[in-house]
Amino acid sequence: MEDYLARLAGYAHCVMGRRTDKFGYRFGLVPGANPYPGMETAVVSSTLKLPEDAHVAVVRDGPLAYVDDLKRRAAGPIYLCGGGVLAGALLAAGRIDLLRLKRAPILLGGGVRLFASGVAPTAMRLRSARDYGDGVLYQEFDLT
Repeated sequence: MEDYLARLAGYAHCVMGRRTDKFGYRFGLVPGANPYPGMETAVVSSTLKLPEDAHVAVVRDGPLAYVDDLKRRAAGPIYLCGGGVLAGALLAAGRIDLLRLKRAPILLGGGVRLFASGVAPTAMRLRSARDYGDGVLYQEFDLT
């Protein structure tokens, strides 16, 4: 957990899909609250309705243009937090430079794909890996 929190502290921005944002509601996140208060956070959705005083931005159109703009003005790295559909679109458009995977041996029987179906595989180069034991593994890949 300490390593995860240290990595989070290095990000300036967070972008996530609607389903990822709503997933937090099951654990007490209030609609419009920023799950990462130290970061500028945006939720990509054409349908999400949030309170006027929301602490996250909603990107309704053009997530690729939004990410391009964010990359130009970002004060630090951008955290893509979940969202297989959004991640697939960003991967297909070449907008993901570094893939960080945190894996734990929990069998759920289903779930959201890392990248939405139909996304062409990309070449990856392992940058680093750390085995935390009990099957918990963290890996970083450069995407080319």
